[in-house]
Amino acid sequence: MRVFATIDHHDHHCLELDEGELIPSWEGPDRADIVDAELLARGFVDVSVPGPLDPALIARVHAPDYVEFLGSAHARWVAAGNVGPCAMSNGWPARRMRHLRPEGIVAQLGYYSFAADCSIAEGTWRAVVDAARTADAAAQHVAAGSRTAFARCRPPGHHASRDQFGGYCYLNNAAIAAERLRASGIDRVAVLDVDYHHGNGTQDIFYSRDDVSFCSIHADPKVEFPYFLGHADEEGISLGQGANLNIPLPHGTGPDVWFAALDEGIAWIDGRGADALVISLGVDTFIDDPISQFRLTSEDFTRLGRRLAEMGRPTVFVMEGGYATEALGTNMVNVLDAFAL
Repeated sequence: MRVFATIDHHDHHCLELDEGELIPSWEGPDRADIVDAELLARGFVDVSVPGPLDPALIARVHAPDYVEFLGSAHARWVAAGNVGPCAMSNGWPARRMRHLRPEGIVAQLGYYSFAADCSIAEGTWRAVVDAARTADAAAQHVAAGSRTAFARCRPPGHHASRDQFGGYCYLNNAAIAAERLRASGIDRVAVLDVDYHHGNGTQDIFYSRDDVSFCSIHADPKVEFPYFLGHADEEGISLGQGANLNIPLPHGTGPDVWFAALDEGIAWIDGRGADALVISLGVDTFIDDPISQFRLTSEDFTRLGRRLAEMGRPTVFVMEGGYATEALGTNMVNVLDAFAL
């Protein structure tokens, strides 16, 4: 299995509002370093640096004004006289407010985001671009005929919608990989999101399309982030009607229930006739994850890898969440190792 990765993400580490405190984000640079070390220790030595970002591909996934905003936000924050290390908003458009694009940087930070767990540091845009081109390169590798590839992305991406960031995510790496597969001539793509949190951004991007199906197995949004998307009755609109499947599960879900949900999702993907897969690979379903409430063990991630391999489709793995850093490398690479056998 070829791995695509970069190291420029080290300059990206933001602040987030967590339980009433402003803290360094749970999504820190050590996450990627831990996964890289485990990949090397387990013999994943075919590692490539991705090529340049393709603006035309990004424009098929994200709104151009949003991409321009992300690229300039921190410099504008500093130029406006703000002294905090990370650019953050203090207001968001809510019910009965008009969703008109404001002019100031603080207001635009609210307009283009949906949560206070996600800010923009000086090195954020470089890391975001690297993650996006990593996902693109992995998808190109699979589209060229390889069975699989792993995009070791940081920051993650599945919460980023067409024009909003949040949940540690800025550009949607999984959506970019899916779009590359489609642009390479693969007719029908499925994105399977196994992260603990619903991939609201991926759903948003493909919700009115039928060429990219989206299935997410996640914690019930009535009690878990991102709260406002991820319910079972969200099935797509327009051409995308029936191309979206959400399987929300309660706090405390263990392996038996979780793998039954996985079998349901796989059967649905089979029914959609997908020619290739993108896996949003979050391992924050782990029993000891500090911000999640599922109960999978490290051995269950090996089981997951085997089950995904049984689907028999070209597969791009894109790294998403997982915050139990002592087990992150083991859990992530258990999936990849089992799939590659």
